[in-house]
Amino acid sequence: MPQHIGIVGCSAEGAALCYRTICQEGEQFLGRYGHPQVSMHTHSFADYMRAIQRDDWRAVGELMLSSTEKLTNAGADFFICPDNTIHQALSLIQARLPRPFLHIAEVVTEDAVRRGFSCIGLLGTRYLVESEVYPDALTARGLKYVRPEPEQREEINRIIFDELVCGVFKPAAIAYHQQVISRLKANGCDAVVLGCTEIPLIMNDANSPLPTLDSTRLLARSSLKRAIAAG
Repeated sequence: MPQHIGIVGCSAEGAALCYRTICQEGEQFLGRYGHPQVSMHTHSFADYMRAIQRDDWRAVGELMLSSTEKLTNAGADFFICPDNTIHQALSLIQARLPRPFLHIAEVVTEDAVRRGFSCIGLLGTRYLVESEVYPDALTARGLKYVRPEPEQREEINRIIFDELVCGVFKPAAIAYHQQVISRLKANGCDAVVLGCTEIPLIMNDANSPLPTLDSTRLLARSSLKRAIAAG
């Protein structure tokens, strides 16, 4: 039996994409319609946003920890979180986690190394891009990174919170991301991480000026392989 995957959810669109990917791609390994057991717990997104906006990452961590405890009671063998931003709080609760936790930035970095990239552009919320979540993971594997300009971070942050997390996908948002990615390419990047779990809903290899590292689907696939290998 494959292991039971526990999803610590935050925003709905990204969590739904992660869940769908696990279920849809599971049949590659487990036969038609097959996938591991999956449980998900989400606190109100508003609770997370209140803590994030007051820069209270310890409170963010406590919400995540509460979800892991509920998922453990539901039978989860390990956890994933399809939300890049709140990974800033993971180190604050690491020692108290009841089960192993796959780190999204480490999963993405592993794929970047496998594909031979050397300099990664960072896209995501302003909170994520200005954090060390991806820089720490990338530099530990010898990769470089480039952050967008401050005004670009603000506009992408607005698009994420005003549009993408609400299920609103506009052509203008795609065009703006393409513009930012083109600038990252000009600054030496050879790939870009879609470091908000909703960005893959509008950006992909087909419309991006750079190869993409789809954090949501990469995490889902990594959890799927782990569940099957360990089962």
